[in-house]
Amino acid sequence: MTLDSLNRADPDAFVAALGGIFEHSPWVAEQVVAHRPFASIEALHAAMCAAVAAAGHERQMALIRAHPQLAGKAAIRGELTESSTNEQRGAGLDQCSPEQFAEITRLNADYDARFGFPFILAVKGHTRDSIIANMRARIGHDRDAEIAEALKQIERIAGFRLEALVL
Repeated sequence: MTLDSLNRADPDAFVAALGGIFEHSPWVAEQVVAHRPFASIEALHAAMCAAVAAAGHERQMALIRAHPQLAGKAAIRGELTESSTNEQRGAGLDQCSPEQFAEITRLNADYDARFGFPFILAVKGHTRDSIIANMRARIGHDRDAEIAEALKQIERIAGFRLEALVL
């Protein structure tokens, strides 16, 4: 799909095409459809990120909680979105050793218990070991810092997804 076709698409088609850029949150695409045309993918991404920033705490938390745990139960059951599946596979999370899987499972549980939402990391360019290292480091942060970091990571994920989708 091209940026030009998105700029010309009817609003429902625009939202359908971009509804998964932010995990299970088509409202982000709905918020920016009226701001077309976008001059670049970067401008589209910036508009979507601005919509998230303006959404308010409750909606931001819903967006954060819409993300799956890394190598979590949804992945095991095959319930991830296609994008999440490909991202986690690309980082090798589908090939964890039993020890790595056990540590990620424990860290996911500890992180969720501490913060009330899943650990989020844009895994592109990461390895299983670097993901585990990030989990270990970030579990020591305070909640406000982790909310900010989760939103930053979600923006990165959305940017990667847009780059992969729009020509």
